[in-house]
Order: sequence, then C-alpha cells, then structure tokens
Amino acid sequence: MLELLAQEAPESEFEAVVRQARQGGARAGTLDRLNRAKDLSLGIRALFARRQQREAGLSALVDTARDLTLPYHLDALLKVITRRARLLLGLDMSWVTFHDFDADCSRVRAADGHASAITVGFEVPMQGGVGSQATQRSGPFWSADYLRDDTFAHSETIDDVVRAEGLQAIMAVPLQSEESTFGVLYVADRRVRHFAPDEVSLMSSLGDLAAVAIEKTRLLERTRDEVAELELDTSRAKDSFAAAREFGDAHSDLLGLLLEGGDLAGLAAESAKLLHGSLLVRDPAGRRLASAGELPELDESELDTLSLDTHTERRPIRSPGGLWLCPAASRDEMLGTLVLAPQNPQEPFSEHQIDLLRSVAQITAVLLLMRRSAAAAEGQVRDLLFNDLLSGSRLPPAQLAERARRLSVDLDEPHTVAVARPEGGIRGRAVVWASSYAHRLSGLKSVDGDCIVMLLPGTDPVAVGEALSSELSTVLGSPVTVGAAGPTTNPADILGVHQEARRCLEAVTALGGVGVAVSPRELGFLGLLLSDSPNTVGFINRTIGPVLDYDAQQATELARTLEAYFASASSPTRAAETLHVHPNTVSRRLERITELLGAAWQEPARALEVQLALQLQRTRRALVRRRSGQTDRARG
Repeated sequence: MLELLAQEAPESEFEAVVRQARQGGARAGTLDRLNRAKDLSLGIRALFARRQQREAGLSALVDTARDLTLPYHLDALLKVITRRARLLLGLDMSWVTFHDFDADCSRVRAADGHASAITVGFEVPMQGGVGSQATQRSGPFWSADYLRDDTFAHSETIDDVVRAEGLQAIMAVPLQSEESTFGVLYVADRRVRHFAPDEVSLMSSLGDLAAVAIEKTRLLERTRDEVAELELDTSRAKDSFAAAREFGDAHSDLLGLLLEGGDLAGLAAESAKLLHGSLLVRDPAGRRLASAGELPELDESELDTLSLDTHTERRPIRSPGGLWLCPAASRDEMLGTLVLAPQNPQEPFSEHQIDLLRSVAQITAVLLLMRRSAAAAEGQVRDLLFNDLLSGSRLPPAQLAERARRLSVDLDEPHTVAVARPEGGIRGRAVVWASSYAHRLSGLKSVDGDCIVMLLPGTDPVAVGEALSSELSTVLGSPVTVGAAGPTTNPADILGVHQEARRCLEAVTALGGVGVAVSPRELGFLGLLLSDSPNTVGFINRTIGPVLDYDAQQATELARTLEAYFASASSPTRAAETLHVHPNTVSRRLERITELLGAAWQEPARALEVQLALQLQRTRRALVRRRSGQTDRARG
C-alpha cells in the first residue's frame, strides 16, 4: 500500500491488492488488515488530492488577484472577473449584477458562459433568490439544486432565467464596500453540485478581491473624468486668454490705424483680415461707403430689412445666408451698417468673433463721426428743417431751399407730402426705417403723434403713398394707412399740402379704409365731407381752379358758362339761350374748358365734383360780397 501511495497509483490498484489476496486464499485476519490498510491509504490519497486542489485554487486566486491589479475600464474588468470566477471552480456560467436601489432591482453588468437569458442590462429582482440571501447575510450563499431547493424564497423572474439557462447549482457572493453591498457575483453549474467549504471560501476571497478591484476602477475612472474635465477647463482658459489677448491686440491695431489718420477703406481692409472674411460698410441710405474682399451677390432689399433689424435690436444678427450684420451707431443715430461675409458661412461664429465684430463697428462709428463731425447731428438738422416747413416758417423760401440743399434735398423739384399711420402704433423700428427711407430718397421725415410725416420727391402722390405703405407694411408686418397730397415746388406751400394729406388720412379712416394710400384725387368731394377740418378753397382750386384762373386772366365767362351748361341739363343750345349768346360760342367755351380740366370732366363722378365746386365758389363769392358790404356800411 505504501508503494502504491508513493507511486500515486489510481484507486483501482489499491482494490487489486485486496482482490489478489482474497483469491490467493488469505485468512480472514489478513484480509481485515489489508482492507484497513487500503482504506487508510485511500484516505491519505484523497487528502493529498484535496490539498493539491486547494493549492491549485489558491494559485488560480493569486493569478486572478494579479490580473485584477491591472488597469481596466469597468466593463473590461467585469469581463475578467466573470471569466476568472467561472474557471476557478470549473463551472459553466458566471455573472455580476449591480444594485439599483431606486429601481429596486439589480442589473446584470457582465456575464460569461451564458446561453441566452442572462444578458447585459437584464434586471434581477432584489427580493428572492440566492442573491437576496447573500446580500442579507453579507456572505456567500449557495444551493446544490436551485429549482428544487425550498429553504429560501424564490422569484419567478429568476426561476424563469434559471430554467432557460438549464442551471442547477448556484452560488452568490456579495460585493461589498465599506460595509455596504453594491452588487453580487454569481457562479453556476448545469448539474447538481455540492460546494465544499474550501470552494465557498475560495469564491468569497474572489468576491472580496473583485469588490476592491471594482471600487479601484470606479475611483480611477472618476479621477480620469476629473482630470479630463480639468484639462478641458485648462484648454478653455488658454483659448479664452488667447482670444482675449488677440481681441486686445486687434482693438489696439484698429485704434492705432484710426489715430494715424487712416480712412474708411483702410479700416475695412484691416478689419476684414482680422475677421477672416469680406466686409462691406453701408450708410443709413444703403449706399456703399467702403468694402474689402470679394463679397457674394447681395439682395439689397433683404439687406435693408436686416440693417433695420440690427439697428433696432442694437446687436449683430446673422442672415439666413450666413452674412453677419452689425450696427455702427452713436446712441440713437444710425451712422452705418457693417456686412460681413465669413470665409466659411457654415461654420458657427464664436463669441470672440462677435465681440471683435462689435469692436470694429464701434471704431467704424467713431471714424464716421470724425469724418462727418459737421453732420453728426444731421438727423436733428433735417427734422428741424422739416418742422419749419410744416409750421409755415416766415423765412424766405430761398433761405429754406438753401438749407435743404445742404442736406441734399432739392425743394425746387416737385415733392409730395405723405402722412403714414402704422395700424400697430409707432415703434422704434418704424422711426429707424423712416429715417433710412428719407435718406435713401433724399427726402425729409418727422414724427407727429401716431403718424410719420414724410416729404418725398415725386409728382404722383398716389404712387408715393402706395410705395411708402407697401415698404413700411412689409417691415412692420402690419398694415400702414397713408394720406398723400401734392406735388409742390414751393416751400411755402408745404404746410397746406401737409394739411391736405392729413385730411385725406382722416377721410379714409372715417370710411374704414386700412392699409391703403389715398390722395385728394381718389377721394374727391368725399374728402371735403369727411374731413374734420375741410379745405373748401383747396377743393375749389383743385377741381375748377384752372377755369377760374383763365376767367381772371382773360376776362372770360367760362365758370358762368359751366353753371348754365349744368343748369340746362348739359344742353349747349339751352345754355346759349340762358347766356344770350350763339350756341357756337357755348361750344367753343366748352372746348376751352375741356382743355383746362381734361377730357373726363363730363363723366358723372367728375361732373358732380365740378358742380359742387361751382356751388361752393358761388356761395363763397356771395359771402365775400356780403362781408365787403358790411364793412363799407360800418365805415360809413
């Protein structure tokens, strides 16, 4: 037996010695001694085998511990732990779960040897199963045949998974950190198996090592994240410092260029380099003052609208096409607009670039003020001139015309007066736009209550009013009603034309008109009837003024002929009888009237206005004669 032990012979060799002795006729006492020696030898052999197995397990545990000291990301570490746990005891499957106390479950984070049911992310209930027992006891818990073991509470979800995987023997080892359990390490076999105390101890040691490694890895990942965040903050700080330094240098360079007497073209060229794009500087009227670089094709109407937006909001804005517009202004005065076309319009504009664009706009505004110091208050000067014209200034017309010429307004040319009322009320946007519109058309603007009054070049008040209403309505997004009158080439007549335009606005308002442009020509005598302060003399002069002037200059009786003509139901023959003249004379007079009033004077609507004007003129003439008679009697 000792020789067999020394040779590490298999168990069958020990049995063969006893069998040979029995077959050789050995006595009973000898057989008993042989059986006793065999049992002791096999016990010693099993003891050696267990020690070898324990040594192998400890050696594997040491190798595992060495593996777990390597730097891993958490997911990679969990794969190593499940792999080592399964191989340590030669089992079929292993997995790791982390507790989620808010959701009252544990989630599988890694698994090894699974067939289908247990996958990463699978939710394991925290009540029931060997994992719950291990967590409660803070120590390993196992079952040789899980589904048939009634010594602990089961969970249907866990039981279903165990059936799907075909598992029988299962052991759960809690993963603990500072006396709290954050997860469970499971190992399982697909056959019934009773775990020896050495195996349970081995798995418990592995659980302790795994918990330490997991905590170390978590701490390392947090540290990595913090280091990465610190590196990012440092990089941002460096970028911010570099941007601030670049901004300061750029600002100093532009100011230096300004102080050295640089012109607007030089400033635009230097600014375009700093902003990495093409730059355009426009005046309030939309005219190009300076540019640098190759600009794309620009939509002038869109630029006008965006320029108004950027001055109203007092900040840089980006167009849908990628252009940037920035106001160059002095308080409320609109000096110009910067239009920047970046080299790559699709790239986002950084805060540093926006600040630099603002700085360029400010320096541009300073240069514009320096170049136009005499015109820094031009807006106020223009408004003062227009207010003088609207108040009926007693200054000589020539002096008023000279003041206007200095502002690029030629009062010798025909001008109309338009009174525009935005239906949404006067807003800063409307006033800014009106100033730009007046500059663009070489006109004047003023604000009177809820209306904008404008003096604009043109001979057709309807066309001027409609253009004004259309553009301002588009800008404001609400209707604009306009009354227009004129034209006039005499500064002294602007007051009367303005009053007439306002009466047109009052009349169309009384008629319920919104968002339209009208003039006395469209309203006719309705303007006279609906106006709060009717201009009778103006209506007479506008309707039959040429006839009255011709009578006064040529000593004719065209007005009287008109009265007789209408009184006789438009019959030249009966009119001749009333006037005691030949019918041919009446016919010639009617031809002259057609030359003076136009071919349409006999149309029904126009004829009605002519008759009303004749009646008003007759009544006015009678009142003048009566007043003259009363004056004579008073003197007598």
